[in-house]
Formats: sequence, C-alpha cells, structure tokens
Amino acid sequence: MIVAAFALVGALIGGVNAKRRGGRGLDIAQYAGSYALAFGIIGLFVTVFLMRG
Repeated sequence: MIVAAFALVGALIGGVNAKRRGGRGLDIAQYAGSYALAFGIIGLFVTVFLMRG
C-alpha cells in the first residue's frame, strides 16, 4: 500500500512538474511515469525498512 501511495504521489509531482515547464501530453506522461517509478522504488525501500524494524 505504501508503494502505491508513493507511486501516485510521484506521478502527480511529475505531471505537475512537466506541465509547469510547458510540456505537451506525451511529455507529461513521460514525467509522470518516470517520477512514479522512482517514487515507487523509494516506497518499496520504505516498506522493507518498516517491516524489518
């Protein structure tokens, strides 16, 4: 659940970031996907850290 939440937040941040820079539809999608992937990986590490502790 944490991973999905992080990925969603990352997608929103990426989409807003691309929109603010004047990106078109595919630019926004690429930023959203990249940020979602990066934040999802961070969320995975957070989940593993919380489960081990």
